[in-house]
Amino acid sequence: MLTKRQEDILKLIVIEYIKLAKPVGSKLICEELNCSSATVRNEMMLLEEMGLLEKTHTSSGRVPSEKGYRYYVDNLMELKELNGEEVYKLQTVFNNKQLELSDVLNKSLEIISDITSYTSIVLDTKSHDNKLKEISIVPVNSEILVVIIVTDQGIVEHKNMEVKGVSLDEVKKTVKLINDLIVGTPIDEISAKLEFEIKPVIGKYVKQHELLYNAFYDVFTDISSKNVNVVGKNNILKHQEFSNVSKVKDIFSKLDDKSALENIEEKDNNINIYIGHENKMSPDVTVIKTNYKTSRDEGTIAIIGPKRMDYDKVVNLLDYIKKQIEG
Repeated sequence: MLTKRQEDILKLIVIEYIKLAKPVGSKLICEELNCSSATVRNEMMLLEEMGLLEKTHTSSGRVPSEKGYRYYVDNLMELKELNGEEVYKLQTVFNNKQLELSDVLNKSLEIISDITSYTSIVLDTKSHDNKLKEISIVPVNSEILVVIIVTDQGIVEHKNMEVKGVSLDEVKKTVKLINDLIVGTPIDEISAKLEFEIKPVIGKYVKQHELLYNAFYDVFTDISSKNVNVVGKNNILKHQEFSNVSKVKDIFSKLDDKSALENIEEKDNNINIYIGHENKMSPDVTVIKTNYKTSRDEGTIAIIGPKRMDYDKVVNLLDYIKKQIEG
């Protein structure tokens, strides 16, 4: 347990380091807290021994450790209010009733990335409550047809499907079997149900069952997969922590890897902070993220930046957006 003075010193070091990206020395702390230099140096040494501060090789000052950031976030952080300009920019997006939710999310995250100079990610998942109501087909020609998928939440998806060499009767027979057997299934469970329950049945009634099964499986997998949008990826380059080429390559490769980004998914309804080794992205970054859920959509909003992140600002921005979405 830290004393009040130790907490004040740690808080000041975190805030100053976030702001200036330079190790914080005892002189600044003495001036801010009106303490003697000997007292401050002793307290900084104790904080370092506790693993909350680290000493760099190039300066006598200290920087926060991962443990120090964690203590600050859990015990000392005070949320920073959004200013009028920031609220106005975001409200302009949320008040535009012509925009779909996906557009609202992407545009609001563009604003966040611009405000913070961090990278924003939206991971749009298909809600478990979103169930299949019906599928139908519309032939385009002898080889291509459009599969129309309707959910009980009123969502309609259209996907082209190639059926070269397959008769329309066989396709219709497959569609009827799917409607008879999996209507009412949550969208995110359809691919698995096709594999283990529908595939054996189709084989009994449809001649070209293998080709049709694969075609429909691909359609449903595509629809139920997570949509990922990364905003402000190059913002990583604005922070001195990422002047190392290998670090930048590693983070960029993960930001370009859909399967890696899907690991960002957050089920918790709170705004959660994962610092360094606590996240699956990189030990060099912090990921702040939350789940959002409406009657029709569910997903994750995440902000990625250096561990020297403006935590209080980002948490408030995410909280604001989450409340606007779920309103």
